[in-house]
Amino acid sequence: MQTSLADFIKNTHEGREADAILRSCVHCGFCTATCPTYQLLGDELDGPRGRIYLMKQLLETGKASAKTRVHLDRCLTCRSCETTCPSGVRYGHLLDISRQIVSERVGRPPAQAFLRRTLAAVLPRPALFALLLRIGRLLRPLLPQALAVKIPAASARAGAWPQPRHRRKMLALAGCVQPSLGPDINSAAARVLDRLGISLIEAQDARCCGALRYHLDFKEPGLDDMRRLIDAWWPHIERGAEAVVITASGCGAMVKDYGHALAHDKAYAAKAARISALAKDIAEVVAAELGALARLAPKDPSLGPGPRVAFHPPCTLQHGQKIKGVTERVLEAAGFELAPVPDSHLCCGSAGTYSILQPKLSQQLKRNKLAALASGMPEMILSSNIACQSHLANGADVPVKHWIEALDERLP
Repeated sequence: MQTSLADFIKNTHEGREADAILRSCVHCGFCTATCPTYQLLGDELDGPRGRIYLMKQLLETGKASAKTRVHLDRCLTCRSCETTCPSGVRYGHLLDISRQIVSERVGRPPAQAFLRRTLAAVLPRPALFALLLRIGRLLRPLLPQALAVKIPAASARAGAWPQPRHRRKMLALAGCVQPSLGPDINSAAARVLDRLGISLIEAQDARCCGALRYHLDFKEPGLDDMRRLIDAWWPHIERGAEAVVITASGCGAMVKDYGHALAHDKAYAAKAARISALAKDIAEVVAAELGALARLAPKDPSLGPGPRVAFHPPCTLQHGQKIKGVTERVLEAAGFELAPVPDSHLCCGSAGTYSILQPKLSQQLKRNKLAALASGMPEMILSSNIACQSHLANGADVPVKHWIEALDERLP
């Protein structure tokens, strides 16, 4: 694709990156076949190829309209198009650059702007989010049904966290909403890894990864969140922590991108690249210990086959981190029976704050995903991202939980 970027961005690092991404696109349209919003709406401008044309126009003219904003906002950033693209177009990075410019140049209606500012202010603060969630749960019986269903029911409490006792040590990301919505997820990960000879520890103040603000077009506050997290982890890295283990795949995709996001920050570039290199999804860590896991898994034939489960691989796992089939291999090694799930590459509609900002499209995608997951008659649905887990639980006919919790329950 030929380009001629406008002067306002041409000689910036964002401009040079955007130019390279645009030039890599060959207009083939393969991406439209796997784009969830294109499948729902059938509009070229609600598919990756059409959005790329809108972004090219923006970057070449510096002009955009509310129409541009609407079509870019409808994108889930699921990055399924990146998995499909034969030319390696880094669509997600181009979208981040373009959305920030549209937000600055076009602006938003007051209600939209207020909602985004509220989400950016509340969600990355664990204590504030936990307080508001408790209040919401208390008031739930009094709220209109449309609002009440958006407040998740109380989660199980966090179980015991093993004391560090192994030579091998890894860091965990506590996250911002996960401690309230899924308080036992990291504890379960710590218990599983403890059985495998690895101690998992949480660094003090290691909270939000920055993804929430960054993808809500509050780029600088998002980068500040990343810097704070690096500062919290760095002393442990210097003391020899082997890896950074992440149980929320949405956070994992962001942390693995720190090297890119902070590449032009002289004070943090090298540290960010190091953190990205150490970042591992919990499935990658457990899969590396598959032999030990298999020895732990129940083998008594009288117990019958393991639970039949449907695994939903979040977009941030399969398209963002390019991890496909790893979690499934771990589950099979532990004796779970995997139910088939058609169209498993498609998004469930959660996509971080998308379910709040684009409720109609999000609900359509959730209904489609739940139908696909239920088609194999599973006893439970497993996932690896707290946002997807909470989103699907509100509507599923079977329990929905993080796969590491299910694995922890199954192991002796």
